[in-house]
Amino acid sequence: MKMAKPNALPWLSLSALVIALDLWTKHLALAHLEYHRPVPFIDGLWNWTLTFNTGAAFSFLAGAGGWQRWLFTVLAVGISSLLVFWLARTPRGDWRTALPFALVIGGALGNLHDRLRWGHVVDFVDWHYAGWHWPAFNLADAAIVAGAIGIALFGLIPRKGGQ
Repeated sequence: MKMAKPNALPWLSLSALVIALDLWTKHLALAHLEYHRPVPFIDGLWNWTLTFNTGAAFSFLAGAGGWQRWLFTVLAVGISSLLVFWLARTPRGDWRTALPFALVIGGALGNLHDRLRWGHVVDFVDWHYAGWHWPAFNLADAAIVAGAIGIALFGLIPRKGGQ
């Protein structure tokens, strides 16, 4: 009988940690911040500002009338499912593949929770400089971006030994 090679599914514990931290920080934002009232964290650079995003990154499709909630729900479930499928086929020690996948899964499911519960995503991190504001975001968004950068970067950097 052939022994199955250990796969990277244990990396889903990182996804669970991202989800838990994301939901906890959003709970804190909802409990302690007033909608659209900035609270300076680092003057001139960083505010805590509670906002709600019915769209995706940079409020893409935010004013689309509601159907986008279901589009982004289907995308989050589909992409997360595909990444879990790939994790099951990834060797456990291949952290260059597993880490970014786990971050994207955790971020996507953290934001999915918001969409299903409230119909929008809770954002509260507001970076700004000289009157210019980066779109508000949350921990799930940061995990998705970090995971996407990891996927792109590790895909471009050759592995030692040609692996």
